[in-house]
Amino acid sequence: MPYPPRPQLRPLPEFAGTAAPRPDPAVQARVERFVLDGYAGGRSLHELAELTDRSHSAVRNILDKHGVRRRPTGAEAMPASASARRDGHG
Repeated sequence: MPYPPRPQLRPLPEFAGTAAPRPDPAVQARVERFVLDGYAGGRSLHELAELTDRSHSAVRNILDKHGVRRRPTGAEAMPASASARRDGHG
């Protein structure tokens, strides 16, 4: 029996539509802080990309820029209850 697809997250209002070739430095700083904090809290690159309205590569580049060591592929997922609380849905 196949697994159901992972629900896709909507970009947070503060980040929706802010991706640009030359983003506003203040917005970019907020995106980077959100990505760093979210990744440290257990969120996946895909979740962070969806929430910040950025590509998976953009999120990966932010982590690399800040010297964050990435978790291995297929790492244990964050518990659903913790994920829901972080989104304000729990």
